[in-house]
Amino acid sequence: MTAIRNGVSNDVGKPSATFLKSFFSFLLTFILMLLCWLVLSGIFEPLILFLAVISCFLVAYYFNDLLFPSLELKYIGIFFRFVHYLPWLIWQIVKANFHVLYVTLHPRMKDLIDPQIITFKTNLKSEMAIVTLANSITLTPGTITVTADNDGVFKVHAIDKASAEGCPGDMLNKVAKIFGEEI
Repeated sequence: MTAIRNGVSNDVGKPSATFLKSFFSFLLTFILMLLCWLVLSGIFEPLILFLAVISCFLVAYYFNDLLFPSLELKYIGIFFRFVHYLPWLIWQIVKANFHVLYVTLHPRMKDLIDPQIITFKTNLKSEMAIVTLANSITLTPGTITVTADNDGVFKVHAIDKASAEGCPGDMLNKVAKIFGEEI
């Protein structure tokens, strides 16, 4: 229904785009929180489920803009590319665990451990891409992101030369691909 006042039409009864984005942000936050609650608690008694729904509803109502600040279609692609990235990251974490295990249990451990801080610059533009790369580096045993700034400059501590040489490596390319950025 369209109402015309003073020559200007207003759509009455149609939800605005911001309302829809806010509603879907709330709905996704609520569903995600409720699923996490159900998976982590494992209790399916009616009272507990009722309290879970109420708790998730209240938190999602007040804080939905924190998890999904501006829900747009491009985030769906980013989500699926990120899910595709996770198995590769987990495999890198497993490999790095075995490398750190080898270095720390080797009889010549003091010769193999050679701590270094390396600095490199990336062309990543978005904050989310920079944070994803920083967290991916830190999750990989043997490396810790010391600093990462908005210009894409990273300082990373590595436990040995092999860990330092592998940084950022393929991880940078894969993170840039997730967010559709050029390297």
